[in-house]
Amino acid sequence: MSEAAVVNPVLQGLYIDGLWRAGGEQLTVINPSTEERLAIVTGGDAGAVDDAVQAARLAFGAWSKTTGAARAMILRKIASGVAAKREHLMTLQSTNNGKPGFEAAIDVDDVIATFNYYADLAEAADGQQNRAVELPSEDFTARLRREPCGIVGLIVPWNFPMVTTAWKLAPALAAGCCVVLKPSEVTPLAELELARIIAESGLPNGVFNVVCGTGLAVGAPMSEHPDIAKVSFTGSNAVGVQVMQRAAETVKGVSLELGGKSSLLVMADADLELAVELASGGGYFNAGQMCSATSRVLVAQELLEPFLQRLVAKAQSIKVAGPLEKGTEMGPLVNQAQYQRVINHIEAGKNAGARLLCGGKRPAGQTRGYFLEPAVFSQVPLDSALWCEEIFGPVLCVRGFNSEAEAIALANDSQFGLVASVVSGDGATADRVANALQAGMVWINSPQVIFPQTSWGGFKQSSLGRELGPWGMQAFQEIKHVVRAV
Repeated sequence: MSEAAVVNPVLQGLYIDGLWRAGGEQLTVINPSTEERLAIVTGGDAGAVDDAVQAARLAFGAWSKTTGAARAMILRKIASGVAAKREHLMTLQSTNNGKPGFEAAIDVDDVIATFNYYADLAEAADGQQNRAVELPSEDFTARLRREPCGIVGLIVPWNFPMVTTAWKLAPALAAGCCVVLKPSEVTPLAELELARIIAESGLPNGVFNVVCGTGLAVGAPMSEHPDIAKVSFTGSNAVGVQVMQRAAETVKGVSLELGGKSSLLVMADADLELAVELASGGGYFNAGQMCSATSRVLVAQELLEPFLQRLVAKAQSIKVAGPLEKGTEMGPLVNQAQYQRVINHIEAGKNAGARLLCGGKRPAGQTRGYFLEPAVFSQVPLDSALWCEEIFGPVLCVRGFNSEAEAIALANDSQFGLVASVVSGDGATADRVANALQAGMVWINSPQVIFPQTSWGGFKQSSLGRELGPWGMQAFQEIKHVVRAV
């Protein structure tokens, strides 16, 4: 992987009506491995949001009437543009976000796959428009139309730059919507490069707009803007509630992808080595900064001690280093605030009586950067924040169970319900447990693979709506029935 070609530039953070321009705010972008400044990105405010919305309004009439085939051609061109800059985009992600190279590669490939998938759906939609609806009366006919909901605001997080954007943007464009995108102010560099690729894809001016900035300066006015028909937000529950409250003033549509506190269940007949690998991947991928992190590991009591021994050995073997360094398996946390938040959770867990078996401190030899050794806890009180709250860091909490019913009850005892994993050597047991778990995605004997064809979202306070699959495109469409008297 080549070194990033980003050395303290000042970057324009607004792309509105086909033109790049500077905003009035300055956002400092940091390399989490070195704590050094990577760039200054100029951010916008409510005025910039309104400019972007007005540009989108002007573009919507013509864009919303294009065929799915025409939109598909542009989506495929975006996918090809991302593929052509794959290495550069990987480096930007590693440098700005701290992702090791293999994780950055997964992300970029996911972006390509998502744009291509929604190109296929857009193309197929042409043949499905005006589909006849069977009625109980011969005196009437009816047909179904799916139409773009209008101008949409997309607010994306810092933990998966470009991926969450693709999950929202590709279906929104496929549906015929116009877009105002707010990247995270923490990790905007790969997002801005993606925006440049999109700007060269042939989209008419105003269809796609970007306004960098903070949540208060940009996210809040986007959520409130009367001409935005829908807001799609991925981030914390606390901010998601604020987005929903602001959107309620104009009764706009809202999709929310929020937190998780997910479980991995290791049944008595599980392959122990596989269980350890899946627990490590589920807790330490992206330094644990995932809403889907399976940070609660429930293990059949008879396997608990050998499992803990192997998991601790695995955690201690993980190479924590700069993402561009050869052999790195886990990079730094994204910034000082997140690093301190995880440290505080670890200390609070210890004070609550949980037993720290390994990790939870700065690795030897790492004097700069937001690096943290992967942590394993046991004997975690069920009412502690460590067990109940999303940590968003490389921390696994392990607990034994005595029966299948107890394991399911412990896993479901949460305000969240995003994902879960089951490890079992028996197919019937795995299916039975998976069916009982209150989660939007359950993996059986599998790493956390995600496909554009399957939905993403969860139960309870984890989500409102679904992304990916046909449901992701339907989230940006309105349903219209036309009924005619014969």
